[in-house]
Amino acid sequence: MTAIWDSLWIDIDLATLQPGAPYGAIRDGALAVLDGRIAWVGPRTDLPGAPARLATQVIEGGRRWMTPGLIDCHTHILFGGERSREFELRLEGASYEELARAGGGIVSTVAATRAASEDDLVAGATRRLKPFLAEGVTTVEVKSGYGLDLASELKMLRAARRLAEHLPVQVRTSFLGAHAVPPEFKGRQADYVDLICDEMLPAIARSGLADAVDGFCENIAFGPAEMERIFATATTLGLRVKLHAEQLSDLGGAALAARFGALSADHLECLGQDGIAAMAAAGTVAVLLPGANYFLAETRRPPIAALRRAGVSMAIASNCNPGSAPVLSLLLMLSMACTLFRLTPEEALAGVTREAARALGLADRGILAPGRRADLALWDIESPGELAYWIGGNPCAAVVHGGKLVKSFS
Repeated sequence: MTAIWDSLWIDIDLATLQPGAPYGAIRDGALAVLDGRIAWVGPRTDLPGAPARLATQVIEGGRRWMTPGLIDCHTHILFGGERSREFELRLEGASYEELARAGGGIVSTVAATRAASEDDLVAGATRRLKPFLAEGVTTVEVKSGYGLDLASELKMLRAARRLAEHLPVQVRTSFLGAHAVPPEFKGRQADYVDLICDEMLPAIARSGLADAVDGFCENIAFGPAEMERIFATATTLGLRVKLHAEQLSDLGGAALAARFGALSADHLECLGQDGIAAMAAAGTVAVLLPGANYFLAETRRPPIAALRRAGVSMAIASNCNPGSAPVLSLLLMLSMACTLFRLTPEEALAGVTREAARALGLADRGILAPGRRADLALWDIESPGELAYWIGGNPCAAVVHGGKLVKSFS
């Protein structure tokens, strides 16, 4: 009999993240891979024959747990410089908003990013990305937004795409020109919005380097009317949108994003009922960023219970960035999402797999099911809840990216 699959994993428990049993669990399961896709998944006893006759390679998992590969759906992982001094200043009493208004914050990273070469940006992001990959991350979103001029933004997006050329990860990119007003436009914010809409967005669309357009809707950044104009332009150009919304105040950004069919609205500590209802109606995913909430010592939390009641999908991400979330562990975000935001461990794991895929508009991953990408993570744990339980550990034993074993266990 000729083998019908490239590889077959046996002696594993599966957290498929499909509806039904908690975690979509299948005990003593099996999973087959063909041409980089999941070809079969189910109880081992349901296999249509002896494993050795079914697949070219049979891999015994040692009764470890297998999940979909993790997805980090909101990062600013590519930038120049660092901002540890701001951390010290905040501990001395300065607020995030005060630092931003004084010329620190995002703008302080812009100079370093503009000065960095494309190779420098790739090298820095590679160093920061490797710990995530060791934890089972197989897809990552990377935002621009530290260039704030067309040449620098394109440089960032090119560098982001290059990460996937030499690392086992798929990269989704977001153009975040509406992140802050650059120094040369100080006092001329309307002119900068004109530049984004009239020149930057058309050039970004032509380049094909961005999968979505993002923005920062906040009193210290861009108002709803400005974001509405940017989103209208992006939509006309065929680009999906997403939004940093309701982090520091409720400006109605989430509802605005939902009106444009946004993939996600992110942060949401100050989200109100109108925004929740709009997101639920539009299918916009709530991306929760507990690392920033923790690092900035915020006391207000996203309205988890209300989001849950409304049926809004909730994803979790690292928000890795140099100012408000210098986070290098997505697993740690599962723990923080549970302890700070009161998600269940199952919701947290779904938030970095199934729901994170939805937040990026990716229907081909995030659950273990036939036809999905064979992005897989194998874990030395007794139950899936341990992924949110342990603080600071990494029980990832193996990683499969597009059907290829890229981190193997002994």
